[in-house]
Amino acid sequence: MNHSSAYAVFGDMTFPADTSSIDILSMHDRDELAGKLRARLTGSVLVPDDAGFAEVTAGFFNSLVPHRPAVVVAPASQEEVRITVQLAAEAGVPIALSNTGHSQPISIDGAVLIDLRRLDDVQIDPGTATARVGPGTRWGQVVEAAAKFGLAPLCGSSPGVGVIGYTLGGGHSPFFGRLHGWAADQVESMRLVTSDGAARDVTADTDPDLFWALLGAKGNLGVVTSLTFRLIPVTRLYGGGLFFDGSAAPVVLPAWRELTDSAPRELSTSLALMTMPDLPMVPEPLRGRLVLHVRLSHLGSAEEGADLIAPLRAAAPLLLDSVVEMPTTALATIHNDPPASPPALERTALLTDLPDEAIEAVLKAAGPAAEDPVMLLELRHLGGALDEPTQITSAATAQTARYNLLLVALLLPDLSEAVLSPGLDNALARFEPFSEGTTMLNAMGTADASPRGARAAYDDTTYQRLAAVKAQYDPDNLFRFNHNIAPAGN
Repeated sequence: MNHSSAYAVFGDMTFPADTSSIDILSMHDRDELAGKLRARLTGSVLVPDDAGFAEVTAGFFNSLVPHRPAVVVAPASQEEVRITVQLAAEAGVPIALSNTGHSQPISIDGAVLIDLRRLDDVQIDPGTATARVGPGTRWGQVVEAAAKFGLAPLCGSSPGVGVIGYTLGGGHSPFFGRLHGWAADQVESMRLVTSDGAARDVTADTDPDLFWALLGAKGNLGVVTSLTFRLIPVTRLYGGGLFFDGSAAPVVLPAWRELTDSAPRELSTSLALMTMPDLPMVPEPLRGRLVLHVRLSHLGSAEEGADLIAPLRAAAPLLLDSVVEMPTTALATIHNDPPASPPALERTALLTDLPDEAIEAVLKAAGPAAEDPVMLLELRHLGGALDEPTQITSAATAQTARYNLLLVALLLPDLSEAVLSPGLDNALARFEPFSEGTTMLNAMGTADASPRGARAAYDDTTYQRLAAVKAQYDPDNLFRFNHNIAPAGN
């Protein structure tokens, strides 16, 4: 279907009928800005008619939202990022950022898009057990580099996710989070380019309000061009997946809940109900069928881990059991997240509990006799160190929910947004009695890109404080192609 004219209403945000018609700059002004950028940068500067422009603007994880920025810049250094922001701000043009595109919820039409993928340097300091990364760095790179020194980061499930965007959203590691807390709590320092084109070195001591706000405002306050954070000493774990036929969900779900009720902090688990594609890269026992995939990571001995999950293994016949002793370099095999997504709609919520009624809601959303068109349902167990206050305070980590819920519907050729959106809304509504009323920043999608959706990630006090910091460092809201926090007073 033609996505450039397909958008209606997600939450309380309406997309334009034809997003390609949005022009913040005239063609003359666009070309003038591109000329100024080319005169000062060694990195590439592209406008819509240039070769390579379409490839860059199509390189977002979720292809649901089309993008037509005015100019695309691929800076060759942190200084070139600063110059790009300065020139865009002088022209009054809003700024969008791209690395993996996992968290790009709305169209970036008319913006200056800064493509950060070239700036993917990783430096590991084994003496201080820290990593320093550039804005284009992805988790797979850090995992490999840190492993050489017996260290690991509090990374996400996918090796292709950008380190900085993930961390600025709090960063829940499904492998290490319950034992070690949030990735944001490991941050020591950042270099930030703000909307006035200034480069600032930010720590909790030098700029406590800005440091706090960055770790939760995601891309609202500028471009973080360097991030230094602590690593943890770990080289191996007991982990993998248990795969059940979807028909076993009514039995396996209560068994998984019981496991989470008593799980030690060393054990992190999540589950997903999803229909697997009938494709050669999918293991033969799973192809083309509804599967319940339980993901497990245990930071203890294999014997202890096997004892903990024995009741789950015995809950129903297994299609596949991939739980083994593994090095940290194999973390990505636990979830096996796809490198890209077809057009998809998402809904998310933080849950306080998982009673029988919530399990029934899971089955109605994604079970064998599902009533709503949900292609994937995921639950991640939280708790443990994720609940505890730390020495570092951030705007992203103040929540105590027990589970994170994610609902995904793929935009297949015979299904439109008009069909999928009500189904997702109905599925999400079933979980309202068990919802904390807020959302996890890094799980938010297009439907959460409205002002109301962005506010749902924070309590009122946190949001108001973020809006005040936003007004100080980005008063004109140049960084607005995100889950936007409006500057206070606007």
